[in-house]
Amino acid sequence: MYEILAVTGITGKTGQAFAHNLEKHADAVKAMFPGGIRLLLHRERERDADILPSFEVERMYGDLEDERFLSEALLGVDTLVHIAGIHWSRQVVTAAAGNFIRRMIAVHTTGIYSKYKEAGEEYRNIDDYVYMMCKGKNIILSILRPTMIYGTLNDRNISTFIKLVDALPVMPVVNNAMYELQPVHFADLGKAYYDVLVNEAITGGHDYILSGGEEIVLRDVLVEIGAYLSKKMRFVNVPFPIAYAGAWVLYGLSAGKIDLREKVQRLCEPRVYPHEEASRDFGYSPRTFRSAIGDEVREYMEAAGKMQKEKKTEE
Repeated sequence: MYEILAVTGITGKTGQAFAHNLEKHADAVKAMFPGGIRLLLHRERERDADILPSFEVERMYGDLEDERFLSEALLGVDTLVHIAGIHWSRQVVTAAAGNFIRRMIAVHTTGIYSKYKEAGEEYRNIDDYVYMMCKGKNIILSILRPTMIYGTLNDRNISTFIKLVDALPVMPVVNNAMYELQPVHFADLGKAYYDVLVNEAITGGHDYILSGGEEIVLRDVLVEIGAYLSKKMRFVNVPFPIAYAGAWVLYGLSAGKIDLREKVQRLCEPRVYPHEEASRDFGYSPRTFRSAIGDEVREYMEAAGKMQKEKKTEE
């Protein structure tokens, strides 16, 4: 039996999915954390009122880069679930160590496995710092590494592809878009975060890759999206050397202000990672991309239709 559970990033889509699982198992969570749940929130929003209605929730508003805020917010906390993102992990773990938190679950990224310097090195450095701080203070640490997240128009991943497929008569791709992805649905992540939390005897001290239920090449991702949009896909292929040379030209013409060089490189980097350890330890069983992408495309179509109606009304 522990005391306070603190959570960052709960207003995001995966955070809300995590909250849904806390609600679903409210009695068990209350028994584990009799001190209640404390939410670290960046700013007040109307939807905050709908988060965790079954719990006595303490809300603390501030900036995750503010050392004083974090120190106060994590005072007396037993377990921290840090969903807000890897870019705040240095500050968060420093405050956690200073408050002698017992356990930390941090949501980071499979980007650490990228072979390209900027993308991978920054993430690996943050990981190393988190490991060091937790080891020094005997914090039980689990780092969770999702792949490309989808399932909402705010995912900034698949939603971008949906918009492009809808807008462009011909889709430009690099190297025929034949590199593999393994997108993961936000709802599967929310359940995984919960399962890691409540199975500490098994998951405590272990890291997990949280990838999607199938491997799929980008070209097939685009074709699937096109099918839901009733659009037959047509592609124009750009060989990688030409695309990369174009990124260099743009970099030079903009005097270094526009740098897409590494993004072009990563565009052709396979992002497929196994999740066997998560399946073995807490029954992780994510849905396939093909079975779930339709919901996000329909959400996009409804939003687009609503915007068109509002535009006609204004006219």
